[in-house]
Amino acid sequence: MTSAIAWQRAEGIAMFVAAIPLAAMTQPGWPLWVWPLALLAPDLSMTGYLAGPRIGAMIYNLFHLYAGGMGLALAGLLLGQPAVIAAGAFWLAHVGADRALGIGLKGTGGFYDHHLRVSRTGKSEDR
Repeated sequence: MTSAIAWQRAEGIAMFVAAIPLAAMTQPGWPLWVWPLALLAPDLSMTGYLAGPRIGAMIYNLFHLYAGGMGLALAGLLLGQPAVIAAGAFWLAHVGADRALGIGLKGTGGFYDHHLRVSRTGKSEDR
């Protein structure tokens, strides 16, 4: 694993560890069954692959950037809406968990073409 990939995975762990308490502190009494749904919601963007790999990658990547979750959490803060802050925190936690697990932003070569891909030899497949 290259050091750049290791750093991104460590960053993902840190984001997940920070975002879950933020979500817990701001969610307005959501039942526990809502938590997994909120955590997995960004993966609904995978349906974009039904339109092909280029459009699928674009839609998937839009929903797997830290900026989306941060923007939503900030909007909730500015609007005084704790539920929106929590939704943004869950989004951040999801993206962080993906990065920690080595699931990166997608390329146009298909669903398994992503920026954190490591070859079978253990070396990054830089493009």
